[in-house]
Amino acid sequence: MKRQHDPEREQDFADVDRRQLLSELAASVPRPALLCEPEDLRPYECDGLAAYRRLPLAVVLAEDEAQVVAVLKICHRLGVPVVARGAGTGLSGGAMPHGQGVLLSLAKMKRILKIDPLAATAVVEPGVRNLAISEAAAAHGLYYAPDPSSQIACTIGGNVAENAGGVHCLKYGLTVHNVLKVRAVTMAGEIVELGGAAPDAPGYDLLAVMIGSEGLLAVVTEVVVKLTPKPQTAQVIMASFDDVGRAGDAVAAIIGAGIIPAGLEMMDKAATAAVEPFVNAGYDLAAEAILLCESDGTVAEVDEEIARMRRVLDASGATGIRVSRDEAERLKFWAGRKAAFPAAGRISPDYYCIDGTIPRRRLGEMLRAIGGMERKFGLRCINVFHAGDGNLHPLILYDANEPGQTARTEAFGAEILELSVALGGTITGEHGVGFEKLDGMCVQFASEELAAFHRLKAAFDPQGLLNPGKAVPSLHRCAEFGRMHVHRGELKFPDIERF
Repeated sequence: MKRQHDPEREQDFADVDRRQLLSELAASVPRPALLCEPEDLRPYECDGLAAYRRLPLAVVLAEDEAQVVAVLKICHRLGVPVVARGAGTGLSGGAMPHGQGVLLSLAKMKRILKIDPLAATAVVEPGVRNLAISEAAAAHGLYYAPDPSSQIACTIGGNVAENAGGVHCLKYGLTVHNVLKVRAVTMAGEIVELGGAAPDAPGYDLLAVMIGSEGLLAVVTEVVVKLTPKPQTAQVIMASFDDVGRAGDAVAAIIGAGIIPAGLEMMDKAATAAVEPFVNAGYDLAAEAILLCESDGTVAEVDEEIARMRRVLDASGATGIRVSRDEAERLKFWAGRKAAFPAAGRISPDYYCIDGTIPRRRLGEMLRAIGGMERKFGLRCINVFHAGDGNLHPLILYDANEPGQTARTEAFGAEILELSVALGGTITGEHGVGFEKLDGMCVQFASEELAAFHRLKAAFDPQGLLNPGKAVPSLHRCAEFGRMHVHRGELKFPDIERF
């Protein structure tokens, strides 16, 4: 079968006429919006996965949809790759530039265009920060439910690209469950609108296709999000366990009892030890693992659900249970969980965040396996999980300046992801595939499935110019991976600077 698009074959972009490209871009956007000097490009060389870096030919700081259309039309006509970028908080290399392409930043498109309290919706540009939506809607007793740990900085456009989740996604859903409509521009410069105000529409669900497509299909310029009424009250249980396996089993027991908490998170002893001095969240540092279980709703609903969860936790072997006494303590418990990544940065020169998902019932099994991998690879790992939906975020601690540690770290991470698939899960829960997990896609999917993904990509972007070499590997790469994956830590990417 002949594929129309193969993003990783040796596409020759070396013949791009940089002078012509810059000349046409300069005529289409304000001069301060076009960056082309190396010192100006350097801040855009990577996203939150700083291990892989690459300078683009140019960066355009778009201020409105018309500029996005103009840039895409120019690049489409000249055959120049384009990578869209929001705040750059992604953790899979999805916003890493193409060395012969343009990085299109949407960070300046940050207007909240409308809040409709009666319809409980907000219309926002892609550069609006996740948390800013809730801040703007608060006066109406509403908020935007998906709350990734980076919500203070990450943008809604990036959330759409990665289908972001957060600590409350168990009850309130991911981005795909909280977006009604997306306006976007294809690589050819065509404006498309997907979704709408109605709960359903005839035809294929192209809105769901766009959400989580990692910038491969179109560039988002406007998003209509659902807003959720703020609950009357909320409380969090902090449950302590003397064994990480029992803590993992308790997660499955809570869901098995028919309880869907607003949030259900897990941290192991190494994670709480890293976080507590940083945040002073009040965590039980003697516990091998803690669970944070939140209930929200009316006072009566919360009281009843907290009591039910306590009974399940007691029966699951919890060695201690604390319930937040007030809103300040509840926020403190969550602040510790959301600070896990920066806390890891305080105790290790470098860390590598893994993002996989497994069935809840197998959390204990995975945690025990990670303990064995720590010994195997000689590296420490702290574990924080969106435990309610089985989304793992092990943080492998290492020092890139120490010979061999980066290779061992990559091998450690790859083994976690391969075990996630073996346990019935996936190689990503919310961070996306990007550049980081291309080989993992070869483990996850058969060649026929990957070919179908390429056909979908080609329907939107036949030339393969939008974010090439990301998210979906070529069949050629997967064939090579079959021979090379044992030595994954030694793979070389010639046009990427590794830090």
